[in-house]
Formats: sequence, C-alpha cells, structure tokens
Amino acid sequence: MIFAFFKSLRPKQWVKNVLLFAGLVFALRIDDPHSWLNACLGFAIFSALSGVVYICNDILDREEDRLHPKKRFRPIASGAISPAAAGLGAIILGATALFVSFFFLPIQFAYLALGYLVLVTLYSTTFKHAVILDILILALGFVIRALAGIEVIRYEGAPPVVITPYFLITTLFLALFLAICKRRSEIVTLGEDAGSHRRVLKDYSRELLDMMLMVATSGVVFSYGLWTVQGQFAQTTKAVAPALHSAGNTYYLVLTLPFVLYGIFRYLWLVFQRDEGGAPETLLYTDKPLLLTVILWVMTVVAFMLRLG
Repeated sequence: MIFAFFKSLRPKQWVKNVLLFAGLVFALRIDDPHSWLNACLGFAIFSALSGVVYICNDILDREEDRLHPKKRFRPIASGAISPAAAGLGAIILGATALFVSFFFLPIQFAYLALGYLVLVTLYSTTFKHAVILDILILALGFVIRALAGIEVIRYEGAPPVVITPYFLITTLFLALFLAICKRRSEIVTLGEDAGSHRRVLKDYSRELLDMMLMVATSGVVFSYGLWTVQGQFAQTTKAVAPALHSAGNTYYLVLTLPFVLYGIFRYLWLVFQRDEGGAPETLLYTDKPLLLTVILWVMTVVAFMLRLG
C-alpha cells in the first residue's frame, strides 16, 4: 500500500518542479549552501503538494479513469489503494509540507506554496472542465513555481533578488505551449472518445488547438529572445544587473537561443509527426535529442552565469 501511495504521487511529474532551482542560477547563488538547502526544501514541498492534488484528482476521477486505456492502471483506479487511505495520506502529507513552508522557509514562499495548492485544487475540482481556462490555470501553476524558486532563496543577510518580467513571461508562454500540446495529443490519441475521458476535450478541436499553438510558440520564442537581450533574469544587485545591460554581456545570452529554437521545433515535430506530447515529462526522458538539447542549454546558461559571478 505504501508503494501504491507513493506511485499515486506521480514522482515522474516532479520534474516540473525543477523550475524552483532556476533562482539559484539566475541569482548567482550556485555556490551558496543556504540557498541550495532552501531550494531543495522548496522542491520537496512543491512535489509533495502537487502529489496531494494528484491523489485528490484520482479520487474524484476514479470512475472515469477506469475507462481510460492508460489511467485505469493508476493505483486508486485499479484498486491498489483505497480512496480513504490515499485521502488520509494526502491530508497528512499536505499539512506537513505547509507546516515546513510557514515555519522553516521565507514567508513569501509559504504564501506561494499555499496559493499553488489552492489554485491546483480549484483546477482539479472546477477549472479543468472550463475551456481555455483549464490551459491558463495549468500555465499559471508554472509561473507560481518560478516565483517560488526566487522567493525561497530570500533570507536575512543575503543579497536582494530582482524578479524580471521577462523571466515570468517566458515561463508563462512555455507552460502554455506544453499544455496546448498535451490537449492536442489527447484529442489525437483518444479520437471520438476524447470527451468521455476528459469532459473539456469536447470543447476543443484540433484546428483550434493548432491556432492556439501558433500563438504560444511565437510567444515562447519572442519572449525568450527579449529575455536574453533586455532582461536581467533574476539577478542580485551586487554590481551584476548593470553588467547584464552592456552589449558585451547580453551578446552571450543570445547564443543560447539556438538551443531553445531547436527544442521547440523538435517538440513540435514530435507532436505533429509522431502524435506525441501527451506526457511532456515522459517525452523529455525518452527523446534523446530533446534531452540533449535541454542539457546543453542548462550547461550553457550555468556557464554564462558563473562567468558573471
């Protein structure tokens, strides 16, 4: 039963919470043990809270999941763990995560963690059935993660951290891009039965999602481009932010744009040519060119930030 409960937390989905470590890089805190500890705690808390919502969602949707070709194997839908036991475990885990947030981490982070829990709970109970709002709410969850990654490394005595709007806008468009690809994949994979597995899919069509995907794709590319040449990421103010605005330094950030372009185009190729994209976290592990692109992008950005430091 313990294994079934852990599986219900969907640990494969925790890769989404890696976004909380972005603050370490863009605030030049890679060599700060205190910031690393806070970021790791933040990652664990958001993973726990997202797992709690997954369990609640599986409890509510267990009847529908039993009709789904893949979701019927989930622990609650398959009967590996009872809804009562899973629900009790979720309550204990969620309460523990919030307790740690409010008593051991910056209060701004704690409020964001609580807000995230409320938002995704509302999504699971209400907004996931509302056309367009379902995608926007999913994207806002990533924006909250990005903000939380910045707030969690604020502590007394540490250099201040500046949040740039370019960072948040890029996160929003990238999250929209992935969410729209997910909806499109669900419609393609499930076909005429899509609406019976996820009610909101009745209100979408492949043509509509393709048009929305064009907007999201353009938003990702242009916002990231602006981020590289005009944004100051989430830098500290210790004589770093002004340097980022000089032509010599921002030029190097532009060199990371080809990785982003290839990653976006590769993902679109997988969505349109392979009918994949329903599980972005799985696709990242299974598609080696995409994984290599992400690794190279991370290494390049980290190297650049270390150069500034």
